[in-house]
Order: sequence, then structure tokens, then C-alpha cells
Amino acid sequence: MSKIKKFLVILLVAFIVIQFFRPTRNEGIAEGENSIAAPANVKTILQTSCYDCHSNHTVYPWYTNVQPVGWWLANHVNEGKREINFSEFNTYKLKRKIRKMKEIREQLEEDEMPLSSYTLIHGYAKLSAEQKDLVLKWADSTKNFLADTVKK
Repeated sequence: MSKIKKFLVILLVAFIVIQFFRPTRNEGIAEGENSIAAPANVKTILQTSCYDCHSNHTVYPWYTNVQPVGWWLANHVNEGKREINFSEFNTYKLKRKIRKMKEIREQLEEDEMPLSSYTLIHGYAKLSAEQKDLVLKWADSTKNFLADTVKK
């Protein structure tokens, strides 16, 4: 057997073996007592465009069953939840909540969220100008309300 064939066989065996090592799935409850409060129209936008990476519940596409894609997505979801977890938002301290509202504004203004790698495959998650404006106004009003709470 030639070196190339041996290499390809080893590569195929390695690919098959890694399929047995699957990451833990993020399949908890997205909405609960600690979930972020938002008007229904904003909540729908968050659920559609943000919750897969920023909540306790991810809807997984079929290709996450193929490793190493599943590992990459699991890491991505874990990273997103570390940044902000809408399912656990009410467990945050007040100053952190205010900071997260500011960060939501920054991310949206700079078109960094939702990620283009996500909206490429999930086109429905891309925000229209109206949706973006709605979320920005909500984030600002929430931040201002929280900031007023700190002042009292």
C-alpha cells in the first residue's frame, strides 16, 4: 500500500473514531424564572436570533452530529453563554446587567451580532433594520431603568 493510501486509511479511521466523542448538548429550558424580561416582540427576536448561543437551550441542526463540527459548535455555544445568557440574566448583579445592555447596543451597532457565520446558514436570524432598532431601543430603555435603580 502506498504512503498516500495508508495516510487516507488512517485519516478515515480517525474520522470514524472521533464520531463517538460527542460534546454535551445545551438542551435545558430557555425560559424560566431567571430569564430576561422583554416585551413579546423583542423576546421573539431574541429567541429567533440569539437564543441558540445565548440561552440554556440550543436548537441543533443535523450537521452538529458530525465531529469535529459538533465540538466547534459546542465551544461556540459555551462561549456565547459566558458572554450573556438570557436564560440566567436575572441572576446577574445589577452592574453586570447594565454592562450587558450596553454591550448589546455595541454588538448590534457594529453588526457583530448575530454572527455572520450563523446567519449565513440561518438566514431567518438576520435582523432587519426595524428589528435591530426595536432591540436597540429596548436595550437602551432597560439599561436606563437599571441605572436609575442603582441611583436610588
